[in-house]
Amino acid sequence: MTAPLNGVRVLDLTNVLAGPFCCHQLAHLGAEVIKVEAVGRGDLARQLGADPHLNAVKMGVSFLAQNAGKKSVTLNLKHEDGKALLKRLVATADVLVENFRPGVMARLGVDYPVLKQVKPSLVYCAISGFGQDGPWVGRPAYDQIIQGASGVMAITGDEASAPLRVGYPIADTIGGMTAAFAIAAALNDREQGAFIDISMLEATIATMGWAVSNYLIAGVEPAAHGNENTTSAPSGAFQAADGLVNIAANKDEQWHLLARHLGRDDLVDRPDYATREDRKANRLKLKAELEETLMTRPARDWARELNRIGVPAGAVLTVPEVLAHPQIADRGMLAGFADVPGVGRDISVVRTGVKLDGEAPAVDAPPPELGQHNDEVYRALGVDPGEMARLSREGVI
Repeated sequence: MTAPLNGVRVLDLTNVLAGPFCCHQLAHLGAEVIKVEAVGRGDLARQLGADPHLNAVKMGVSFLAQNAGKKSVTLNLKHEDGKALLKRLVATADVLVENFRPGVMARLGVDYPVLKQVKPSLVYCAISGFGQDGPWVGRPAYDQIIQGASGVMAITGDEASAPLRVGYPIADTIGGMTAAFAIAAALNDREQGAFIDISMLEATIATMGWAVSNYLIAGVEPAAHGNENTTSAPSGAFQAADGLVNIAANKDEQWHLLARHLGRDDLVDRPDYATREDRKANRLKLKAELEETLMTRPARDWARELNRIGVPAGAVLTVPEVLAHPQIADRGMLAGFADVPGVGRDISVVRTGVKLDGEAPAVDAPPPELGQHNDEVYRALGVDPGEMARLSREGVI
C-alpha cells in the first residue's frame, strides 16, 4: 500500500486530543511519529477514558484511541540536558508538533527560531485554542470553550435546548485535522521549512462556512434548528415506529416520490406545499402529516425503500450499531491489536477516514507504553548506556 509520508520523521510533543489526533493522521500516512512525553506522567490522555484501571496504569482509552503506531520517549524539557537532547532529536526530524499555550516553548528556550537554527527545513506546527497572537492568546482552551466561543453551541440543538455542546470534541478534532492538512502541504516544500500557526477557533469557524456565510453575505444570523435542514423541506429527522429516520427530499422530484411512496399524493397538490419555499414555510405542519405514515413502520425499512426509489434517507444509528455495520466493519476502518502491552488484552481502535489505492492506511504497532522506545530512539542518537543511565537517574528521561 502507498505510504505517502514514508521517510518523514515527526516529533509529537502534544497532549490530549488536537495534537495527538493530528499526529495520528500522519502516522497512518506512513510517517515515523515519536511521541515526546513528560517524564513520569506522559500525555494527560493516558489518565483519561471510561476504564479506571487503564487510567491508573497510564494507558487510558483516550490515549489508546489515537496513538497507535507511534513511538514513545520521555524527556524533561525544563532540564538543560533535556533541551539539548530535544535539539539532537530535531536535527533528525522533519516535523515538530506542539500544543502548549503560546509562549511556553519560548520560555523553555526551544521555540521555532531556536529549533530552526538546528534544522532549517523543519516544519514546526503550533496548535493552540486561539492562535499565537490576538487578545485571547493567553486564555486556556479546551474543546467546550472553543465550541462556545466559535458559535457552534449557539446553533446546535433547537429553540428549547440551544446552546448545546456537540456530542464529541469537535473543535479539538477539527484543529488536529487542519494541522495535519497544513503539515502535509508544507512538506511538499520541505527544504524551505515553515512555522504553522493553527487556531482551533479559526479552524472550527472555517468548517462553518455555510452558516457563517448566511450571516456575512445574506445578513441572516445563524440559529439553532435542531434536526431540521432549513435549506429545504421535507428535510430532516422524522419519527418512525422505532426511532428517527433522516430524509432529505431536497428536490421537487424527490418530494413527489416521497409523497407518492407514503401514499400521500394529496399533499403534492396542496398550495401550502406547492414549492420549496412553501414547504419551508410550512415545514412543521408537513412533518406532522408525513409522520402519521412514517410512524407505522421501522426506520430502517423506510430508509431502504426510499433510497431504492431515489429519495436520500437513513436511519439514525447508535455508535455500536454503525461500528457493527458492514459499511464500517468491512472497509478497514477499525484496527485490532492483540494483547497490547500495558493493557493486557486485545483492543480495537479507529483508523482514519482515508482510503489509498483501495486500502485503509494502517500502522503495525499498538499504542506505546510510556517511554517504551527510550533505548531505541536515544541510542540511535549516539547516547551510550552510561549516559542513558545518568539521564534516567537525574530525571531527564
